Amino acid sequence: MPFSTSDGVRLWTATSGTATSAAPVVILHGGPGLWDDYAVLAEMIDDLTVVHRFDQRGCGRSDPSEVQTMARLAQDIDELRAYFGHERIVVLGHSFGASLALLYAATYADRAAGLIYLDGVGIGDWHAAAQAEAERRMTPEQKARLEGLSGRKRTPAEETEFRTLSWFTDHADRDRAMEWAHQSASVDLPINFAANSALSADMRSWPDDYALGLAASLECPVTFIHGEGDPRPASAVRALAGDHAFELIPVAGHSPWLEQPELFRGLLRRIVSGEEGA
Repeated sequence: MPFSTSDGVRLWTATSGTATSAAPVVILHGGPGLWDDYAVLAEMIDDLTVVHRFDQRGCGRSDPSEVQTMARLAQDIDELRAYFGHERIVVLGHSFGASLALLYAATYADRAAGLIYLDGVGIGDWHAAAQAEAERRMTPEQKARLEGLSGRKRTPAEETEFRTLSWFTDHADRDRAMEWAHQSASVDLPINFAANSALSADMRSWPDDYALGLAASLECPVTFIHGEGDPRPASAVRALAGDHAFELIPVAGHSPWLEQPELFRGLLRRIVSGEEGA
C-alpha cells in the first residue's frame, strides 16, 4: 500500500498483524540506500501486534527523492505513524535503521512507545574495527575481486557478485555466510548510492556526545541488541547504550535472526510484549 509524504514522495509499505494492547511496531531497514527485507522479523511478532514495514524515500520500491537527510527520514516515520492512526509506536531499526530509530525516538519522544536498536554502529571509531574484521574474513582473492568490481559500471551478474562479496563478512557463520549474502544480493532492486553517501555523511556529522545525548534523553523502553560476531564492535554499541538494556547474541553476526533464530525470536517477542525488563 503506497503512502504519500507531505512533500509528495510515495513510500512503499507493508502491514501484517492486527492491533492489540501491545504497541504497534515500525521496522526501519538498513543501508542506507537499500530496501525493506524484514518480513522474517515481522512474522516473529505480528501475532502480538500490528507491524508496519516500508522502503525509505528514494529506496527500493519507493519514489525517487533528492531530499536525503536523517531529519527528513525521521519526519517520514512520524507521518507514517499518523497515517496508520497510531498515537505511539515502537521503532525497530536494524543497522543504519538503528541510528534512524534512535533519532526518531529522541526527536518525537511523546510518540515513541519503545526503541529496539538492532546491530547498529554505536559510537567511537567503530568503522576502522569493522573494516579490519571484514578484511580478516576475506581471502586475498576475494579482496582483489571486490576491489576490481568497485567504482565502475557492473553487469547484473557482477552487481550480485559485488553485493555478495560486500556483505558476506557480516555473518559469523563462515559456512553459510556466502549463501545468506547471495540471497540478499539477488534482490532485483537498485542500491541508491547517492542516498547512501548523503545519509552516511549526515550520520558522520554527529559527534559522539550528540548520539550519547539522544540515547540518554530516551524515557521510553529501550533495548540495544547486538550479534557477538558482527564485525561492528559490540563495545561501541554498549558504550552508546549507557544505562539502557543491552543484549549480546552469542554466535551471531549482523543479522542474528539468521544465526540464532530461536534465541532472537524469544528475545524480540519478550521485548514487544513488554515482558523483557519488566
